Amino acid sequence: ALYIVNVERNGKIIYTWKGNQRNTHIGLYDLQTKQNEHLYMFEKDLDIISCSVNNERTLLAVSFRQYTEEETASQLLQSVSRYLTLLIEIHPINNVRVLKAVDSCVRVQFLYPVEDRNASTESRLLLVSEDKYIEQFDIHVVAEEEHKVVIQKSGQLPRARVADDLVWAQWDMMEQRLFYIVPKESKSTLRCVQFYPDGNFNSILESHLDISVNDTQLKLVNFGYDYCQDQDAPKSLNLQVFTNKAGGLCVCCSLASDTPDEIMYSIYFLHKGYNKTFTVSLERTESHQLKEVAFMNLDYYVAAYLPGQFLHLLNIQHPDLLCYSLFLTGEDARIDMLQTCSIRSPLTSTVLDCGAGSLYGVSISDSALLQLLQKSKQDSERLAALHCALLYFQHTEDLEMQIIRWISENLSTCHSFDPIQEFIIASLYCRMCPETQNLDKLLPYTSLLDWIGVVPGVICATDIISLPVLEFQNSKGFWEKLNSNLESVKYAEPHLHYHNNVLRREWRNLSEEVRSILVGLLPCSFGDFCLFTKQREERRTTAYLRNIFENAKKVLSHLDTWDSEARLVPLFEEEDYQQQLLMGLMVAQLKDHLMRHLQYVGRKKIDQIVLDYVANLLNLIHRIMKEVWKRYQLHSCVFCFDERGSAGEFAVFHIMSRILEAANGLCMPLPPGFHTLHLGLGVRCLPLHTLLHYIDNGVLQLTETCVRKLLKDLDDTEQNEKLKFSIVMRLPEAFGQKVRQFWNHPINANLIAQKYVKLLLEKLENRQCSRPIPERFSGPVEFLPLNYLTNILAEIENQGVHPYEKQDHVNARFVEEMALKHTMTLLGLKYS
Repeated sequence: ALYIVNVERNGKIIYTWKGNQRNTHIGLYDLQTKQNEHLYMFEKDLDIISCSVNNERTLLAVSFRQYTEEETASQLLQSVSRYLTLLIEIHPINNVRVLKAVDSCVRVQFLYPVEDRNASTESRLLLVSEDKYIEQFDIHVVAEEEHKVVIQKSGQLPRARVADDLVWAQWDMMEQRLFYIVPKESKSTLRCVQFYPDGNFNSILESHLDISVNDTQLKLVNFGYDYCQDQDAPKSLNLQVFTNKAGGLCVCCSLASDTPDEIMYSIYFLHKGYNKTFTVSLERTESHQLKEVAFMNLDYYVAAYLPGQFLHLLNIQHPDLLCYSLFLTGEDARIDMLQTCSIRSPLTSTVLDCGAGSLYGVSISDSALLQLLQKSKQDSERLAALHCALLYFQHTEDLEMQIIRWISENLSTCHSFDPIQEFIIASLYCRMCPETQNLDKLLPYTSLLDWIGVVPGVICATDIISLPVLEFQNSKGFWEKLNSNLESVKYAEPHLHYHNNVLRREWRNLSEEVRSILVGLLPCSFGDFCLFTKQREERRTTAYLRNIFENAKKVLSHLDTWDSEARLVPLFEEEDYQQQLLMGLMVAQLKDHLMRHLQYVGRKKIDQIVLDYVANLLNLIHRIMKEVWKRYQLHSCVFCFDERGSAGEFAVFHIMSRILEAANGLCMPLPPGFHTLHLGLGVRCLPLHTLLHYIDNGVLQLTETCVRKLLKDLDDTEQNEKLKFSIVMRLPEAFGQKVRQFWNHPINANLIAQKYVKLLLEKLENRQCSRPIPERFSGPVEFLPLNYLTNILAEIENQGVHPYEKQDHVNARFVEEMALKHTMTLLGLKYS
């Protein structure tokens, strides 16, 4: 049989097998080229314990048991060491040097400090002894005739002690790090040694863990596997350390449980400063032989796996809430090729089955994740699957489309979270954070502040632990990111994330301020609005408001560069000062937030990040709308009010209402034109009383574009008159005067006259004009109360008071005419 004994940093796999003559062979497999290479052969049957080859493939270190158990009796009277460690020249096969000949087991590992380095004359070898120490050998080689490479010195090789008194050790071949544990009083101390390209090494991390360890037996991880010995050995400390590229550092440990049908394990999130201990009730207690959890590193996730029972995917970046971790049981938790607990994770997304000696690639299946999202009935599973899909697979359009489809079908089934909010916030987080270091600590990743739900069968206990101590200088990569994570914990990380509380308050205040500018002014285009702000002294300076709207203009122009094609959904086709005000405010406040914490990035880069964030937010909402539009096959007829809406339009209207609810909940801007489109669908789909109820409760907002089209396009049937009248009566003053002129109807003229009289009389009261005014108008009808009113109005107009300055036809004579028409209509008489 073929057994894998080691995986080197360059991804090459060392394996061993027995030949026909019971010879022991050692081979090398290159994952990239798919090529095998024979390295060495022993002309006897040996149990290889550990093996490693240097980067140049000129030296091979091998540790093996010299004799088997059957040979033990015959060797007792001889002075022969049980274990032998050799250093072999294999370019070509030449000298063999004995490094260790002892009765304790030894593991070997060559260092690969620099990836893809040129051929070197120096190699370094780690030797790990069962006697609880680790040392490093420096090996110099020279090239002789015919390209032969031999070890330079014939005497003892230079060595340096790396660690002493350890009870557990793990090798990280990709980053050339050694983690090890030493017992210290009542606790254990985790340390890490980093090896550098120049041959130096130093202890860079120390962390105290509340883990009970057996100090009588050394436990090694990723230093090869002794298949014969370890299968019969008593259970020892089941612990692994995992790191990820975002600066996450986790210690996974299986714990002993006093209850037969329960299993316990702890995950120490050292980069977060707390530990979570999980107690899981097993579904089938007859599987009592499987009592040890296997751990796997999937980069953004750590997997705790018990074959036949459960698969627990724990989110490393956001482990605070249990709902971001996916707990699967039954068939959902089945990994076909891995039905044993004797597995290790030597590389990210890689698993070594120690029992079979086989290496497997492990990854989360996007199709299986989407199936789980579709069929799950629990909010915790749905939320975890949604975040996993967005975080693990980053940004793929097909996956995004399927998630949007799931959201549109499950808006009413998620009770403890809003799927639209989570999709938008999590998508923004995953898109933006890779661009700039530490941005993940400043942007929100969820809309939830807390989670009160539970995962059936799982009990979780959280304990605060002391933060690791780091000692490094000018170190980049993982250690820099880990240090940044620890600094965030010290400064109370949740408070660093951008929040919309201040934005919501400021938007409300500025909205009232802008509205106060518009009230009392004749209707104007949005472009004229900034001109009005220059003439008014408001609580905020004109420059501030102008800057806010300039921010919004930048966002929209930035968005136009992304999508130059004709838009399927009629959005971004009009100006909406309320939404542009919110866009500009979000840009300003997010910029201030990032400037406080990312000063080293620079203003220009932060400006770009903020514009990208807000533009991506609008683009995501537009993407949802586009997918929904395609699904229900809608077109521009939603703006034709002469027929009722279809079932598809009603479905889109419902989804838009949920988008609006999600946006209001998080104070997010909507694409300009959203409210117009929403109102247009509402007019087509809803009965009048429901439509008015939605308007009165703020679900639907009256927009100038939609109301103007409605007043112009609909004829004046009795039903349409009722609709128009109800809409006109609810128009805000800021643009009500402008759109009413598009409805040429006595009802509307009467409303205009009533409004005009009200405004003039309010002015009269302010000017204290209480004396009757002599009659100035003579008309064909002698109706003294009307004559008296029109004379008063005319006198006020002569004093320079005219609310409708740009509508010359609206005056006292207009009021008189409308009053007469209205009276004659009520009396059933014909007016001429």
